[in-house]
Amino acid sequence: MQINLSNLGKRYNYEWIFRNLTYTFESGTAYAILGHNGSGKSTLLTVISGHNLHSEGEITYYENGKTIAPEAVYTSLSLTAPYLELVEEFSLLEMIQFHTRFKPLRQNLTHLQLIERMGLEKSKYKFVKDFSSGMKQRLKLGLAIYSDSSLLLLDEPTTNLDQEGVAWYQEHVSQNRENRLIIVGSNIQHEYSFCDQQLRISDYHPAPKKPKV
Repeated sequence: MQINLSNLGKRYNYEWIFRNLTYTFESGTAYAILGHNGSGKSTLLTVISGHNLHSEGEITYYENGKTIAPEAVYTSLSLTAPYLELVEEFSLLEMIQFHTRFKPLRQNLTHLQLIERMGLEKSKYKFVKDFSSGMKQRLKLGLAIYSDSSLLLLDEPTTNLDQEGVAWYQEHVSQNRENRLIIVGSNIQHEYSFCDQQLRISDYHPAPKKPKV
């Protein structure tokens, strides 16, 4: 997977979130999008994922030497973010069964093997609505990391995780980097410490207009 951004910009009403962003993301590399809260990290990730339309410029996707249409890129990506919800009426096993109807698992993992890797063996028949916030986050991460996708987008990935959960995230994302493009939106060092490249979204904030005299 390769993603080319050319003079990309996004605005809401009259406010530009970022502008004149030209950058190339390539498979086999992990990238960190850095910036303070509200700086536009999540917005850029949603634009890359196709969940949000950009306002100007171009974004082009390539896989195996072929161009991917923007409306089809969802088939090649997995995404986790604080604003994405799980189907809480499902049990853990039902949630995984539902997810894998759309995204098969990497390494030919079975559903029970994924549950084991997430450390949730005792909760496989438990309803997701009864999970703690940390368990829900580990489930979201497990589904994203272990989906058979060439593009992995992680927005604030350790939200609601304790120290043990953070260590779990670091271990499993590192084990699943091969032949993937990984992009992490974060301002917390332990979330992106494994990344090879960094992009600071503040470098693409338009200069404020000077007031008229």
